[in-house]
Amino acid sequence: MKKKIVITGMGAVTPIGSGVDEYWNNLIAGACGIDRIRQFDADDLAVQIAAEVHSFDLQRYMPKKMIHETDAFTQYAYVAAAEALAMAGVSDRVAGPDLPAYPDRMGIVMGTAMAGVATTAATQEILTNAVHKNVGPRFVPRILGNIAAAQIAIAHGITGHSVTLSTACASGGDAVSAAAMLLQADEADAVLAVGAESILCPLVIYSLANAHTLSRVNDDPQHSCRPFDAERSGFVIGEGGGALVLETEENALARGATIYAELAGWANNNDAYHVIKPNPDGISSIKCMKKALKQAGLSPQGIDYINAHGTGTKLGDEAELNALGQLFGGKSESGQSSETQEVLEGSTGGAAGIRPVISSTKGATGHMMGAGGITESIACIQAIREGIVPPTLNLEQCDSQLDLVCGESRRMPVDTAMTNAFGFGGQNSSLIFRRYSGGKSNDE
Repeated sequence: MKKKIVITGMGAVTPIGSGVDEYWNNLIAGACGIDRIRQFDADDLAVQIAAEVHSFDLQRYMPKKMIHETDAFTQYAYVAAAEALAMAGVSDRVAGPDLPAYPDRMGIVMGTAMAGVATTAATQEILTNAVHKNVGPRFVPRILGNIAAAQIAIAHGITGHSVTLSTACASGGDAVSAAAMLLQADEADAVLAVGAESILCPLVIYSLANAHTLSRVNDDPQHSCRPFDAERSGFVIGEGGGALVLETEENALARGATIYAELAGWANNNDAYHVIKPNPDGISSIKCMKKALKQAGLSPQGIDYINAHGTGTKLGDEAELNALGQLFGGKSESGQSSETQEVLEGSTGGAAGIRPVISSTKGATGHMMGAGGITESIACIQAIREGIVPPTLNLEQCDSQLDLVCGESRRMPVDTAMTNAFGFGGQNSSLIFRRYSGGKSNDE
């Protein structure tokens, strides 16, 4: 029997605010976290803008020694996880009085694209220029992807299933999917899904700039990221972390937890097309979304809001609009292949004239890579809870017939929301959240 999976905790560290409330309030207000890079001197770089995490007093959350021994992506993961666990009613240790469960029945799934790449680049630069070749003993654990999950487990006494995965920009979304699968397989009663990223360093910027994927609008950072806009010129690097506590409904109700939403569907697949370029037909992303819809027991008309991947790259946005247009209704930028028509068979989103509203939040936060799949999931959950959809910043010219939310947030009832994440290597992730009905919810 399929178990109902629910969300009982959320945590966020983003360029527009730390903590779920600050992140969400700034998101719907139209705040933008993109500015000139402050972490290092970027004046000589072709790209001098990013969405950095500011106004963030790390010493409030972590011991000073841990701060010195961890990469920023671990720090963002740690803080986001602490907020999510606190919201879920876990104040300190999983085995404590707030969560009557054995610690080995709670797991962690961590998602990150590039883990400690910034630390690696900085350490190599120091080593190259140093007279004495002295590398600190904590270098290796600082850069390992699983160390974020390890630090969280140590802090909260979580001894259950622990895995770290890397599927590029889909890592956060896939962490949620993996968490749900652990719960369905009865490997855990609760799972903490975390996504975090901090890749800001000259090495990464040089590479992505040379690949012509980054926006170079250095003189106007606030308008540099333009998802789905005709004048889009590339994505903007963002950083941060997000976390969700997922539980079986049975476990959540048994311990009297507040339930914020249901995870109704999830899916993952691969384009098998190109390492960097998306398949312009959008066939695999359509399949991914249809798989999530089937699992949720929904047709395309059943989705109220889609938080799109929408990075602001020319090829990526075009492919995504094609896929969304073909599945949910609206104009496709290219003709449908016979294979695409076969994939779409039975989908009636557009035919019924009912389409979801769509927005991309990356104009506000930048592209947070492995963190985005979870922070954008939080945006979906909050849209359901509060009946408001965040806008797509800087969207002024778009010839798609899809209902894209631009300029300002839109108030509307939202019962179901989908979020998509697409990554290098052809990775596709789709998640569907639904308003929780039954038992105890935050809306009661």
